[in-house]
Amino acid sequence: MRTLTITFFLCLLGSAPLAAQDDLPALRERLAAQQKQIEQLTATLAEQQKLLEALTQKTAAATAAAHPPSPGGEAGKVATSAPAAASPLQFALGSAYFTPVGFMDFTSVFRDTDPGSNIGTNFGSFPYRTAAATNANLSEFRMSPQNSRIGMRVDEMVKGAKVLGYWESDFLGGVNNPPVGNLAVSTNSYPFRLRLFFVDVRKDKWEVLGGQSWSLMTPGRNGISPLPGDLFYSQVVDVNYIVGFPWGRIPEFRFVYHPSAKVTAGFALDNPEQYIGGSGGAGVTVLPTAFATPYASQLNNGTTTLNVPNVAPDLIAKLAFDPSRKLHFEVAGVERNFKVYNPTTAQHLTKTGGGGSANVNFELAKGLRVISNNYFSDGGGRYVFGEGPDVVVKGDGSLGLVHTDATSDGLEFTHKKTLLYGYFGMDWIGKYAVTDPSNGKQVGYGYTGSANSQNRNVEEYTIGFNQTLWKDAKYGALNIMGQYALFTRVPWYVASGTPSGTHMNEVWVNLRYTLPGSAPTLK
Repeated sequence: MRTLTITFFLCLLGSAPLAAQDDLPALRERLAAQQKQIEQLTATLAEQQKLLEALTQKTAAATAAAHPPSPGGEAGKVATSAPAAASPLQFALGSAYFTPVGFMDFTSVFRDTDPGSNIGTNFGSFPYRTAAATNANLSEFRMSPQNSRIGMRVDEMVKGAKVLGYWESDFLGGVNNPPVGNLAVSTNSYPFRLRLFFVDVRKDKWEVLGGQSWSLMTPGRNGISPLPGDLFYSQVVDVNYIVGFPWGRIPEFRFVYHPSAKVTAGFALDNPEQYIGGSGGAGVTVLPTAFATPYASQLNNGTTTLNVPNVAPDLIAKLAFDPSRKLHFEVAGVERNFKVYNPTTAQHLTKTGGGGSANVNFELAKGLRVISNNYFSDGGGRYVFGEGPDVVVKGDGSLGLVHTDATSDGLEFTHKKTLLYGYFGMDWIGKYAVTDPSNGKQVGYGYTGSANSQNRNVEEYTIGFNQTLWKDAKYGALNIMGQYALFTRVPWYVASGTPSGTHMNEVWVNLRYTLPGSAPTLK
């Protein structure tokens, strides 16, 4: 192109008058100088284009690093700028941004006894090691994709408020009592279930949430937030998490106030359930003979579910402090109300219970965090995976509150693509014996002669790792995870010639592919 241009100018010069041709050498020199300038400008533009492309790639990489998918595949917080280009699955409809969240798990578990609880552990019911117990003398091995998770988050600005809709489901419905009769024989059609489904609206310092969420009693990692990435539910593979961890995923209506970046206060109304044991392998309170039938549908024994009447929601308050990124501390309290009807005396009988927790996590050294969650209650057993009953029934039909304590403590160490952890957890369930007026015998929980399913304490010691094999902002992440756990449990009453307690060893290996993408950021 440049050669044609010069030839064109020379042709024009060749057709000029003879007097003008005397200046031809000078014109040629000027054209040559201009050609050099053009070549220098072209080279400068090419260098600037390369620099611009490099800066663009560096910015995209930094954005992807700032918002990576979490180990659980849940999207993070809502921030304050345009959506990142490193979220290939994210799409917009109008002013709303839709971000798929989730992962695919393939989990295997080995146990040295056979509790029959699939890939999740029923902490309170693994068998006693006697010669007559066949399941205690057999090991168990299972593989399952049930913990695979899928969901969506929707983010939008509405009249200056940040609106977040969040949905999350897995395939762990009906784990121990599957509705499909030939499950694990010819087909493994695991039931789909709802985990989380809520809407959260925040404007300035105020926030309101409604829907099925992690309960406000669940320990946080920072602030007060409903998002899974902001909560502590351990790093373990076990889908029932760890012993001693207070939590719930239940319908909740929540108000949160953010007076500053370092202090957050919350109040919630949680769906109630008056409970006497039977969930998660826990032992069931024995009722006095006169109330075994009339109270059977008034108290949840792990099977009565929606038949149970509840007088009022659980009232929960929490205060969280985050003086720096290295320290999070919170205190929480719950009030619980129980009510039954005695048809013999035509009386309504009520009882108020409650509990509290104090939780902390802090960075002890670079990459090393210390966690301690501590819970105590009178009538709050439902919040520790139902390992303790809330109440017992007395001889006159009134209710008594069962005391439950729990702790979950540990270390988490992160270095580059490797996460290591170790935890200890314990539930301690109090004794509450009452006399049955019909025969003078003891009933309730932990009484002399009670079944060895009525545990006094359950403990867990566990270690594990989460290794990222590869991770890409466009294609997601692949992780290999492993966990070993030792569980022990001790009953309140031990009959002559029977074991004073029991234990179980478990090993999990899990392969996880996490969807790519990160939460959008809105202005």
